[in-house]
Amino acid sequence: MKLRRMTAGELPAVLDWAAEEGWNPGLDDAAAFYATDPGGFFVAEVAGRIVAAISVVNHTEALAFLGLYLCRPDWRGRGIGHALWTHALAHAGARTVGLDGVEAQQGNYRKSGFEPAGRTVRYAGVLPGRAHPGIGPVLRDDLGTLIAMEAGATGFEKRAFLSAWATDTETRRTLVCRAAGEVAGFATIRACREGWKIGPLVAGDGAVAAALIETCGRVAHGAPAMIDVPEPSRWLAGHCAGLGLAPVFGTARMYRGPAPQPGPVIAAVATLELG
Repeated sequence: MKLRRMTAGELPAVLDWAAEEGWNPGLDDAAAFYATDPGGFFVAEVAGRIVAAISVVNHTEALAFLGLYLCRPDWRGRGIGHALWTHALAHAGARTVGLDGVEAQQGNYRKSGFEPAGRTVRYAGVLPGRAHPGIGPVLRDDLGTLIAMEAGATGFEKRAFLSAWATDTETRRTLVCRAAGEVAGFATIRACREGWKIGPLVAGDGAVAAALIETCGRVAHGAPAMIDVPEPSRWLAGHCAGLGLAPVFGTARMYRGPAPQPGPVIAAVATLELG
């Protein structure tokens, strides 16, 4: 067994594995994921075949995030996944490490020093679509503001990730709400293997959040959309329910080390893989 860094060219195949597991990745995730920390993606290789994968991306000098932890079904139960887990976590050094894991695995993650810090619930359904004149595309000077707003919402900065994520592609758009010439909120929506996902979403009040969601609904154009709502964002959970979106999936946000403190704004998780 060989444990090594994943190449950029190997990440799309790993995202295909994630799709097979029902994780429903975005159509254009690979480049933005890898740009976050090219040294933070790892694979286990046996006889020249990749059989397991994981990411531990370093967002800041204080915090890393773990995701894409996958082992091919016919190679499970042989200790390969655990060996890769241990190998990849070394990349984080002394940083706090976060993850979003299915709740059934909480006990296993606790054995590695992770403690729960809240729950994230995925809401899914068809969004209402309506145009709002104060909402438009990202401008060149917006990026620093968006990074700071999202960091205030989650408690940790994702500068490299959001720099790539907020760059529009054919299947991913970031929408910015402006009030009196200032950024009041933003949301990214991307096409996935099935439907669309919104994340991150950051807004200072419910009116801004509602307008961003309705504008995202125009992008989705009647196709199902999903929003991952963290436990502190109770207004957003209630709003999603009021729109007829149903809770379909839940994860446990866990940290090994001091957990960052989310801010009081309305927010949705960017991705369960990178935080």
